[in-house]
Amino acid sequence: MGTRIHDIPEEDRPRERLIRLGPAALSDAELIGLFIHTGVKGENAVQIAQRLLQEYNGLRNLSRREITELMSSHGLGPAKAALLGAAFELGKRAAQESLRELPLDEASLIFQYMGSELQALNHEEVHILMLSTRLTLLHRECVFRGSLSESVAHPRELLKKALLHSAHGFVIIHNHPSGDPSPSQADKEFTRRLREGAELLRLNFIDHIIIGHPAEHRKRPYFSFREAGLLH
Repeated sequence: MGTRIHDIPEEDRPRERLIRLGPAALSDAELIGLFIHTGVKGENAVQIAQRLLQEYNGLRNLSRREITELMSSHGLGPAKAALLGAAFELGKRAAQESLRELPLDEASLIFQYMGSELQALNHEEVHILMLSTRLTLLHRECVFRGSLSESVAHPRELLKKALLHSAHGFVIIHNHPSGDPSPSQADKEFTRRLREGAELLRLNFIDHIIIGHPAEHRKRPYFSFREAGLLH
């Protein structure tokens, strides 16, 4: 039978340790356990969290799960799964908020703004960031779900959105759920067509960034068409 949290000395319980030492002192499992709060027969909340981290191979992969999938995990259910989903979403939004007033004209900043959000997806999405004359964010929108090779991915739809919001420029971001951010031939063709359309409309096409995942053999977990010299 698993140890109940109430059987742990009070000063060693996650909530009390967080209050005394701060959240950085807690492990991933202990932080998740605070949201799970109660255990089940044989497992306390932290042990459920440890099992979930092991089953999903770490915090990042756990944060990528749909709420419906989390609900089906033993020891969770709708209420606890919703709390975990809310916690992961707040973390993403907090990371983004600090960058909203900065010029988004560097791939590294754009990755900081959107990277973790798109890395958490199991499907491909295409987003457009519409920028002001100072290159700060005016508006962002998810415009496609699915591969860029699908017929729905028309550059003209992106350009119409940039014009509708009176954007000075725009950035395109999409993710590769496989983790490899290397551009496909379809990605390159899409970017070429989008660049030509932007030039005709005198819109500033800042960058197209593909989000992947870290790997030892990759310098960065993303690919920037501008940094690669493919937007000139």
